[in-house]
Amino acid sequence: MAFWWPLLVLAFAYAICRFLLMLIPSNVPSIDVDASDVLDDGNQTMENSFIYIPSRRQTDKVPCYEPATMKYLGYFPALKPDEVKERVAQARKAQKIWAQSSFKQRRQFLRILLKYIIEHQDLICEISSRDTGKTMVDASLGEIMTTCEKITWLLSEGEKWLKTEYRSCGRSMIHKTAKVEFHPLGVIGAIVSWNYPFHNIFNPMLAAVFSGNSIVIKVSEHASWSGCFYLRIIQAALAAIGAPENLVEVITGFAETGEALVSSVDKIIFVGSPGVGRMIMRNAADTLIPVTLELGGKDAFIVCEDVNVPHVAQIAVRGALQSSGQNCAGAERFYVHKDIHSAFVAEVVKIVKSVTAGPPLLGKYDMGAICMQEHSEKLQSLVNDALDKGAEIAGRGSVGNIGEGAVDQYFPPTVIINMNHTMKLMQEEAFGPIMPIMKFSSDEEVVELANDSKYGLGCAVFSGSQRRAKQIASQIHSGVAAVNDFASTYMCQSLPFGGVKESGFGRFAGVEGLRACCLVKSVVEDRWWPFIKTKIPKPIQYPISENGFKFQESLVEALYGLNVWDRLRSLVDVLKMLSDQNASKGNKRTD
Repeated sequence: MAFWWPLLVLAFAYAICRFLLMLIPSNVPSIDVDASDVLDDGNQTMENSFIYIPSRRQTDKVPCYEPATMKYLGYFPALKPDEVKERVAQARKAQKIWAQSSFKQRRQFLRILLKYIIEHQDLICEISSRDTGKTMVDASLGEIMTTCEKITWLLSEGEKWLKTEYRSCGRSMIHKTAKVEFHPLGVIGAIVSWNYPFHNIFNPMLAAVFSGNSIVIKVSEHASWSGCFYLRIIQAALAAIGAPENLVEVITGFAETGEALVSSVDKIIFVGSPGVGRMIMRNAADTLIPVTLELGGKDAFIVCEDVNVPHVAQIAVRGALQSSGQNCAGAERFYVHKDIHSAFVAEVVKIVKSVTAGPPLLGKYDMGAICMQEHSEKLQSLVNDALDKGAEIAGRGSVGNIGEGAVDQYFPPTVIINMNHTMKLMQEEAFGPIMPIMKFSSDEEVVELANDSKYGLGCAVFSGSQRRAKQIASQIHSGVAAVNDFASTYMCQSLPFGGVKESGFGRFAGVEGLRACCLVKSVVEDRWWPFIKTKIPKPIQYPISENGFKFQESLVEALYGLNVWDRLRSLVDVLKMLSDQNASKGNKRTD
């Protein structure tokens, strides 16, 4: 006890000091970001208040509108290839300066952003809601919390994972030191999707900038309005720490804009569909730049018979309906054990029937609008295909009063049963508020069903036995897995995020995602320079002696032989050949 008591006192004192330090407000400056032109104060002029009917024709402008009301928000230029290359060139100049910045300066940038985000959550969520149709709660969960978690992880661990890492040098290089250095790649390019416009910009930006890069982000044509405002926040934070201009750029446009970006940068990160992902890879092959692809998923949500049904049903509905189908690793296939199938469906239907979709900013709706025009037609087509093949609608939510003159951009939350894998709804990514539920009889069967997909992003497994849930999850071919939870892996920002198969490859987030923004350089140097230097042994110096190969053979066995006596014998042979070689050389000099 006498030994442990001082240690306990010291540990307690340390904890108290850490707590008191947390209470001291850090010296983080505030930034001002002009939001006067994005706030909806109800006094819209005729020019920007009409109901907007989107044009199918791509022009030199990217038109923006609210999916929930179809109100016009404005437009942004669709940049041409030369304009994109100029933005990248400016970012490249800024990166050369930023590469010399300290981690202290980079952490201050993150703290400024974090302070602004926390103090302006309502503004950030409202802009996301207006541009994509999601509710304020969904925006908070998917935009604010995930971004704040990433920032705090980088503040806590980012520098540690970018510092030089020493590795073992092996047997033959014992006189050396081996290390890995992480240098900035240069200009990172990112082409991101519309489903989480705030986080999809901040996620690659934070990793790129903290690792010493610049970044140019092409935002989706379906979320350009919000993306260009979020850039103002980043620029204000960069200016506050004296960072070079043009370090972070957000560009708008269509396919031509994205293609130009891929051909100009040093790495590309893409979040989108498998089809476009393949095009990105083909274009990246011309310059042989690294590519990270996150191409969506068809995540399996598995419910065993030993669960708490009401508890899991709530999580299941959230997993299926989050962000009105604007899912990120959303649950799209539900496999429920036959013994609790009826009870689970009844509980889910009860919850779904209480869900109402409507204009998200009115605050009284559980679910918002579908972001992309005509996506409701695709969802209905998937439902019709399932119904034609024997499925049944077990229950639906409702759509509220969307207002006179508004275009219908809503799809009621829907529960469908009697599903099988011949139905498109169980194979194609829906991106909608639909819960297709299928029975299973055994763990082996559900693993086979879950793996019967061209996607492999994530999965969630629920069981009263943690061991059983882990065993099932370990057999599912996916990049991420949650045991007795859903989507919790992404909130652990120390973990890499990404998939396999048509869900893509490469990882962002976590150590792997941070280092993926780096040139990973292996370095070897003399351990005791200049006293011990590498010298080529005499038998293999040019001209190579007759026993050169014999020397190499003995050296290999001396270093790597499995039997200690064989290694010692070979070492003696090596030393003998070296001494004979030196003696022979000495004799030649005497002659």
